[in-house]
Amino acid sequence: MNNFVLCAVDVSDIDSDADVLKTAAHLAEMDGAQLDVITVLPDFGMSLVGGFFKEGHQDKMVKIAKSHLDAFTEAHLTPEQNAKVRHVVTIGKTYEEVLKAAKKTNADLIVVGAHKADIKDYLLGPNAARIVRHSKCSVFVVR
Repeated sequence: MNNFVLCAVDVSDIDSDADVLKTAAHLAEMDGAQLDVITVLPDFGMSLVGGFFKEGHQDKMVKIAKSHLDAFTEAHLTPEQNAKVRHVVTIGKTYEEVLKAAKKTNADLIVVGAHKADIKDYLLGPNAARIVRHSKCSVFVVR
């Protein structure tokens, strides 16, 4: 039985994650679990590249990503389902932030998509593969 389900989506490629969100919502609903939907933005502020952005760019990007995440969940979940979902936007490396969020909420299940793979990561995308390898809880991969 799952008490907490964490669903990782990419707001920059939102169309490919509709099935991921719907699957996570279905799994959470079956067990009466809390569903958290997370998206992770790259951390340009700490790198050399960060010097080229205006001050406050990260806050602006988080606000935009939150808006996209909210619209995405509203479009693909029923109003009742969406009202119960916690929307999470973090900054960092995707697999690290997803694993941190899973640990913080004591997630029982992580739901991720297996898209965006290139030749070296043919079966799973690089983030999904790392999440599967390093997660302390079960991971459901949606193709």
